[in-house]
Amino acid sequence: MSDQAWRLDAVELAARIRNRELSAREAAESVLGRIADVNPRINALPEVMADEALAAADAADRALAAGEAPGALHGVPVTVKLNVDTARHATTDGIVAARDHIAGSDSPLVAHLRRAGALIVGRSNTPAFSLRWFTDNDLHGRTLNPFDPEVTPGGSSGGAAAAVALGLGPIAHGNDYGGSIRHPAWACGVVGLRTTPGRVPSYKASAPNRVITNQLMSVQGPLTRSVRDARLALQVMSQGSPLDPQWTPAPLEHPAPNRRLRVAVFKRHAAYDADPGVVAAVEQAARWLAAAGCDLQELEPPHFEEGAQLWRQLVMDDMRRGALPAIEALGDAGVRSAMRGYMHGLAPLDANALLEAQQRRFGICRDWAVMLEPDAGGHDVLLMPVSWQRQFPIDADVGEPARVQRLLDAQSPLLGTAMMGLPGLAVPTGLVDGLPTGVQIVAARFREDRCLAVGERVEAAARFSALELLAPR
Repeated sequence: MSDQAWRLDAVELAARIRNRELSAREAAESVLGRIADVNPRINALPEVMADEALAAADAADRALAAGEAPGALHGVPVTVKLNVDTARHATTDGIVAARDHIAGSDSPLVAHLRRAGALIVGRSNTPAFSLRWFTDNDLHGRTLNPFDPEVTPGGSSGGAAAAVALGLGPIAHGNDYGGSIRHPAWACGVVGLRTTPGRVPSYKASAPNRVITNQLMSVQGPLTRSVRDARLALQVMSQGSPLDPQWTPAPLEHPAPNRRLRVAVFKRHAAYDADPGVVAAVEQAARWLAAAGCDLQELEPPHFEEGAQLWRQLVMDDMRRGALPAIEALGDAGVRSAMRGYMHGLAPLDANALLEAQQRRFGICRDWAVMLEPDAGGHDVLLMPVSWQRQFPIDADVGEPARVQRLLDAQSPLLGTAMMGLPGLAVPTGLVDGLPTGVQIVAARFREDRCLAVGERVEAAARFSALELLAPR
């Protein structure tokens, strides 16, 4: 079985290693063998850390033999994204000019993974500056969607999602500023957890100064093949660090309510065209949740379109102030074209208008907080699409502004929730025309436990496995 260990999820793999049924070395060799077999075709992991992973595996086995207490991920192979610091490796963020920017230390979440006993087997691909819903760059090349190379694997954590879907490690690290965990998870048929800002410490010494919207909206989190693995990864990643002053020691679990879970259902909006397959996925998930004993109510969240547009305005104004010169000077043609499309027709705000926009953000956050508070007559979670459209063809964000606007419109379920700093879980529900489909589950700040609890109900009914479809036994 050791040569098939790459098929196991992290919870089972950790248990087998802990019980001496499998060694960390065997787990690492199995995953590295799988990487050697499929990664050259998909390009999910531009950097494979085989020697380091095997050395760490041997150290993990020695520690277990010596009677040391194993960590939560003892011997479990994982991947981390190229845009966070991993000591002695280049933090490239998909930028040619950063190919030799060697990190002197680990970002906090990388350090947490190591302390928990995880084996970092590789680093996952991202678009230049991690600012596209596609995963391609001039330095590392294009990552392909494992289900169809003609459509996006999602972005910017497309390498992470493709790696998990194919068995190149059961847990992948990603980050989410405007959908960069949830979108690729959905596109590749895996689970993706966007956390609350302050839940998982965000810091990299190679780029310590984060623009304001990044501080308010960007988070770190896991991509996995099961909800239980997402919960396990969250427990490890969410350990604290003084390097992120926003980190909050909020509890990960709360007592289960002594009542039926209340689920708000949002499947259409008059301002956006919705693919029938997208609507059908939400409707199917709603039926599954009703059968599982949840109370459902269809509604339209407050200020939905306004929230999505506010994300675009605030983030693009921050890009003009803090990142656009570097993007124009160092970015590849894809990210430069995408940024022009994102900013087309969007006038910058003056100082007073920007402050007013931040005030308005607070009001929208308040109204959603009321909607997502069951003790105040609201709901435990909101069930909604990840994107209004199916996976876009490769490079649909490059070219005419109208083409880019269609993509931005489709991503509004990702944007508004990110703008408010809410947690969200992407869960696969099945296949439509050969491509994965799924839903998003959103909860109040620091209530990732609600997302995971409802996500487990959807997962149990869907019985969907990207790995079984991509690598049948």
